[in-house]
Amino acid sequence: MYKTQAQAREFCQRFLPCLDLNTPERGVVLCVPFTDLAVVSQHLHGSRVLLGAQNLHWAEGGAFTGEISAPMLVELGVRYVIVGHSERRQYFGETDQTVNGRLRAAQASGLTPILCVGETKDQRDQGEAEAVILHQLEVALEGIDQNNLVVAYEPIWAIGTGDTCEAVEANRVVALIRRQLANQQVCIQYGGSVKPDNIDEIMGQPEINGVLVGGASLEPESFGRIINYLHR
Repeated sequence: MYKTQAQAREFCQRFLPCLDLNTPERGVVLCVPFTDLAVVSQHLHGSRVLLGAQNLHWAEGGAFTGEISAPMLVELGVRYVIVGHSERRQYFGETDQTVNGRLRAAQASGLTPILCVGETKDQRDQGEAEAVILHQLEVALEGIDQNNLVVAYEPIWAIGTGDTCEAVEANRVVALIRRQLANQQVCIQYGGSVKPDNIDEIMGQPEINGVLVGGASLEPESFGRIINYLHR
């Protein structure tokens, strides 16, 4: 929940020049607050960066005051939408069942959902991390087309804490997730305190296809450095 429309406009003006034009194969998506979607969509037009939203409702319309539907997002040029982010689960009552409903709604409107899964510190300390993640996947992916899907592994204990999951461990969990998917080619990302000084190591892992960036995406130059990560 950052950036007014004026701030988002300034961000785009500074951010787009930071992208390395020699790496066009790298997909870049900006998932911005609902109020910023229109202005950011205008600035991204003609660039390599696609537009994403941070959530959506599972219904196309109805008496759901304060909610946003998939058709509303599509009209603004949105292509991706984050579903089941840990903060939605932690603060706003998101469940695996509602995540499934949102995934279905996104795909029904042609959006590509970015499904977030991950464990808390207590769950990891108790040796339950794998079981928690597998259950999240089992429920969330029921009836979902895995040919139009991105999965993001975000250990909750590493989000915004500065305590990054070790790259090798993140790679191990991502491999675990991949084995549970019918489509082994699904793009699986890592998210959790991704920063310019750890991106090269993270993207050097064989199972990790990309990153879901939080706080470090707010500053154009640091986000640009993450996108322009160096191959090892």
